[in-house]
Amino acid sequence: MFFKWIDDLLCGYEVGDIDDSLVNRIIDLESKVLNLQQENVELTNCLYEVENRLQAQIDNIHPVVYNLKSNNWDQ
Repeated sequence: MFFKWIDDLLCGYEVGDIDDSLVNRIIDLESKVLNLQQENVELTNCLYEVENRLQAQIDNIHPVVYNLKSNNWDQ
C-alpha cells in the first residue's frame, strides 16, 4: 500500500526505472508506521486501564472520621 503522493511521484516512471531499494525502504517504513500506530492504541488502552484501577483504589480509601463537633470539655 503506497501513499497517494508516492503514486503521483512515480506514475511517469517505468517499473525498471525505480530503485528497488527505495521501494523496499518505503514499504518497510509504512509497515513500521502501522506497527507504531497499533502499539500507540494498545498503550493508550493500558493507560486508561491503569487510571481506572487507581481511581477505584482511591475511591475505596475510607479515612477515619473523628467526631470533633461534640466537645464535652466546655461543660
